[in-house]
Amino acid sequence: MKTILKILGILIVLAILYVVFAMLVFSKDYHFERSVIINAPKEKVWQHVGSTKAFNTWNPFAKADKNIMITYSGASGEVGDSYHWKGNDEVGEGEQTVTAVVPNEKLTSKLHFIKPFEGDATANFILTPEGNKTKVTWAMDNELNTMMKVMKPMMDNQMGKTFDQGLRELKKLAEQ
Repeated sequence: MKTILKILGILIVLAILYVVFAMLVFSKDYHFERSVIINAPKEKVWQHVGSTKAFNTWNPFAKADKNIMITYSGASGEVGDSYHWKGNDEVGEGEQTVTAVVPNEKLTSKLHFIKPFEGDATANFILTPEGNKTKVTWAMDNELNTMMKVMKPMMDNQMGKTFDQGLRELKKLAEQ
């Protein structure tokens, strides 16, 4: 019994040390990105990333709730193109608005998360030609509050899985 309590005490102390370390050392600036090479010209790939409607045909975050409600507004593929989503607890609620467009090259949007937690982020799709193929980089930047810094390693893991899933789906669509 004393051994179990000793091990439990050590685990609690290690957890507390990790939390303090994460809060003090991890940066509040969070950048995450993934890339994929798609066997298609950038003009063809752009058809799948150049508007919020196109994005939502393969968006892995939206696919987490088959009953998600999405409302679009603004001119498709232009600055101001936006959508509002409301889904289950996993998907939450928020809105994404296109803030900059360089056709066939880059789309920047602002994300505003409402539920399950309030927050803002910036997302980018960058298309770079590589011979007759296209490199697509999907990036997201935001600021982490103190408690979110503690969750950073788990966020990296989950974001990696989700971005990879989405980019696989994009690749499949664009290579058809």
